[in-house]
Amino acid sequence: MTIIAPSLLAADTFKLEQQINEVESAGISRLHLDIMDGHYVPNINFGDKFVKEVRAHTKAELDIHLLTETPEKYVDQMIDAGGDIINFHPETTRQPVALINHIHARGKKVGIALDPGLSYRTYLPLLDFVDQVLVMTVSPGFGGQKFIPEMLHKIHDINTMKNTNMSGFDIEVDGGIDDVTGAQCTEVGATALVSGSFIFKDDIKKAINSLK
Repeated sequence: MTIIAPSLLAADTFKLEQQINEVESAGISRLHLDIMDGHYVPNINFGDKFVKEVRAHTKAELDIHLLTETPEKYVDQMIDAGGDIINFHPETTRQPVALINHIHARGKKVGIALDPGLSYRTYLPLLDFVDQVLVMTVSPGFGGQKFIPEMLHKIHDINTMKNTNMSGFDIEVDGGIDDVTGAQCTEVGATALVSGSFIFKDDIKKAINSLK
């Protein structure tokens, strides 16, 4: 079954606890949190304090996406705050393998996130060591963008390579995901869908059910 991970970037911060309860009542067991430092992307948002506050209100798996330079500066903060999966952009660190090993040593899952303009082939050696590949289907940094359809080829190629090598990582997709684009992504191999605006803009349960 495809994992649905609502992105809290699109949630109403004044109704956050209520909306977390709503998505959980719809059968959700993973939440996606974007951490931005104002360098890798131009905007700044959630930090470890926010992650800790979310952790206090849910038992859901917290899927952390580090949109930061030098992610090694933030990894332990996010784990200590309650993060369960730590995704980072491999081009932002000089020692991605060491960072993967460190996250695993802390007992957490690790993913590498791929910008739309970045070929997964550049980081093929890392794929045997990660639990997840996060394919960005919009330019990272802002919610509500339109899905880039060319990324379906990337998802398909990663899935083909995964099946050929009998690898066990999830293929998570983030950006412009709704009931139409989500179906397109799962058809070519996505196993997890991150969705923000589509889920939180109106009827949360209805949106989640349509994604399922």
